[in-house]
Amino acid sequence: MAYMSQEGYDNLVAELKRLESVERPKASAAIAEARDKGDLSENSEYDAAKEAQAHLEAKINKLKLTIAEAKIVDMSRLGTDAVQIMSKVEMTNMATNAKMNYTIVSESEANLREGKISIKTPIAQGLLNKKVGDVVEIKIPRGTVKLRIDNISI
Repeated sequence: MAYMSQEGYDNLVAELKRLESVERPKASAAIAEARDKGDLSENSEYDAAKEAQAHLEAKINKLKLTIAEAKIVDMSRLGTDAVQIMSKVEMTNMATNAKMNYTIVSESEANLREGKISIKTPIAQGLLNKKVGDVVEIKIPRGTVKLRIDNISI
């Protein structure tokens, strides 16, 4: 089961619709065009088109599974007393005094450019259930980072 926001769920549904209605017909057309070029046993364009179609179908199936297992989080029931999914966390790196802001989201909604990190990342896992003022040491691939939680919001 994947917990996510309504916005994240809607984005997944829109992406699935686009893949099925736009990309799938393009893939079929590419296969038909390659097939028309003759001998299929030595037609690398045909093989590439079939492989692209297989990747597309795998992506569609993965999206369908994610959507089927999605559980939309009721944002009105979330609190700010401790870090949880959908929390916006303001924190300070104790070693560098750098300020950081992250929103903890589902894996499918993660986007580092937007400051959204997956709940499955080491940082998010280390922050879960912590409160404002807590200092946590989190093991990350480059070592250990010490973070102080300055604020939690939704």
